[in-house]
Amino acid sequence: MKAKYFELAEARNDGFMNIGRAALTSGVSAKMIRHYESIGLLPAAGRTFAGYRIYRDNDVHTLKFIRRARDLGFSIREIAALVGLWQNRRRASGEVKKLVEHQLLQLNEKIRALQAMHNTLSHLAGSCHGDSRPDCPILDDLASDATNLAAAPGHARRRA
Repeated sequence: MKAKYFELAEARNDGFMNIGRAALTSGVSAKMIRHYESIGLLPAAGRTFAGYRIYRDNDVHTLKFIRRARDLGFSIREIAALVGLWQNRRRASGEVKKLVEHQLLQLNEKIRALQAMHNTLSHLAGSCHGDSRPDCPILDDLASDATNLAAAPGHARRRA
């Protein structure tokens, strides 16, 4: 958008908002808004003659979409694909579902890893007396060569 407004107040009268208001309304920081513009996830903002960025409601709607996708753990690349599909009214919903199912697989892997960490820490906490003695099974375990949480004592090995 070519600079058409001399003052920000004029742009506001036509329904535009500055980056601070867009950030507040969307829940995305001004820094991230500028970043999303720089990588092409959000179209470049319009500008006043003084160079202030100005945004419309549809830009804020896109920012909310991006924020929600980030909250669900999608990568920037996946969000770019989702935004493209969202804006394409001729999209196939199967493409969207494929992205979500891929995200679910990744999330399940993270859950398994977190559960393994939880199990290991629970076992370690249970093996420590937590008193004034200097011997500490927790520190002994941390100092050991054990690298596989699933193989830690008290844990079932993950099946392939």
